[in-house]
Amino acid sequence: MLDFLWSVGGFIVTIGVLVAFHEFGHYWVARRCGVKVLRFSIGFGRPLWTHRAKDGVEWVLSAVPLGGYVKMLDEREGIVAPAERPYAFTQAAVGKRMAIVAAGPLFNFALAVLLYWCVFVIGVQGMKPLIADPAPNSVAAQAHLAAGDEVTMVAGEPVPTWNELRTEIIERALDKGPLPLTVKSADGTLRSVVLPLSGVRVDPEFLFEDLGLHPYQPKLPPILDTVQAGSAAAAAGFEPGDELLSYNGTPVDSWQQWAIWVRAHPDEVVKVRLRRAGAEREATVILARVEEGGQTIGRFGASVANPGDLWQDLRAVSQSGPLEAIPRAASETWRMSVLTVRMLWRMVTGEISVKNVSGPIQIAQVAGYSAQVGWIAFLSFMAVVSVSLGVLNLLPVPVLDGGHLLYYGVEALKGSPLSERAQEAGQRIGLSLLALLMGLAFYNDIVRLLN
Repeated sequence: MLDFLWSVGGFIVTIGVLVAFHEFGHYWVARRCGVKVLRFSIGFGRPLWTHRAKDGVEWVLSAVPLGGYVKMLDEREGIVAPAERPYAFTQAAVGKRMAIVAAGPLFNFALAVLLYWCVFVIGVQGMKPLIADPAPNSVAAQAHLAAGDEVTMVAGEPVPTWNELRTEIIERALDKGPLPLTVKSADGTLRSVVLPLSGVRVDPEFLFEDLGLHPYQPKLPPILDTVQAGSAAAAAGFEPGDELLSYNGTPVDSWQQWAIWVRAHPDEVVKVRLRRAGAEREATVILARVEEGGQTIGRFGASVANPGDLWQDLRAVSQSGPLEAIPRAASETWRMSVLTVRMLWRMVTGEISVKNVSGPIQIAQVAGYSAQVGWIAFLSFMAVVSVSLGVLNLLPVPVLDGGHLLYYGVEALKGSPLSERAQEAGQRIGLSLLALLMGLAFYNDIVRLLN
């Protein structure tokens, strides 16, 4: 219940702030271009709160928090008095109309810069880019990378945390070129390593698996802390405090070793040797079978304690001064915008699965999780969503801001607006595409929820 409340609260704050900035962009530029604004609404549907300002603008909070709109004086939506015609949107020069439409997405990018600036000034906490032991025959294993190696630079650019390393690798994988790394061994020796990316899948779901690059984790002792009711572990009689010694004769070196083996063996019947209260015994467990992220995996149904001091030496902080953070925030916003466009294009070409498309349910879950983690995680999440909102709205799809910009661009070139018939056809196509996209997003959300 608490997670649900965090998700709802995080979603409302995220969407509220992002939509408010987007619509305020339209509103602010419209007023500067001499266009009369009638209503500024956050949300759709039944108004929950209304305030009419002295300048006549109606400010509204509506019931459905999935967007918003700015209603301007427009001859296409009703009769406009002759005295007010100069203030109608349709009477504004095409350049002004383009500026008004473009202002919404541009304000989302500006908000992302502001959010990233706050994040960089406060300091981004993350894990050092230490790698775990690469899987046999993976790209990293063939390059002789080993557990405990730290990636310090990618193509000469420092990567202080795993998040930054991950973004750099995704960008390089989209280029399908080599991945030049500077790696520091456990003994402090620096060396250059080049990983070929021509044969790996660019979908982030599989990219790091193909590369064999995963975050290093300190070994957790295989001593059970909790056993889930109704799980395979509970059915086999396991109890908190049990120490796993071996499975099918293979010694258990760490909890991670056991967890990896379990994931790869759904429905397996396995004999586990354990120690309880100083005495050794044997139990037979039938591992459960579950679907996760489109894959079938095994599940044991127990967890171990996670001592925080084991992770202390793996933490890293990336921080900038107030002035230094300005270009860094602008650069990160541009970088994420370009990466979003490239990922969308790879989805169109089929190189990246459309399972990566997320809808409001997934956004709410991530919003709630990041809000519980802390302000930095939540602000970073909002910045990414703000960039995505800006990019998506600039796509040349009718009904979106980018579609209107396309119309006005054609009008500027030919000297007259597109015919009403052409615009209506475009609107129908745009609405169909938008409905398909929303349907896909909701489908993906529901599948993730059920899994």
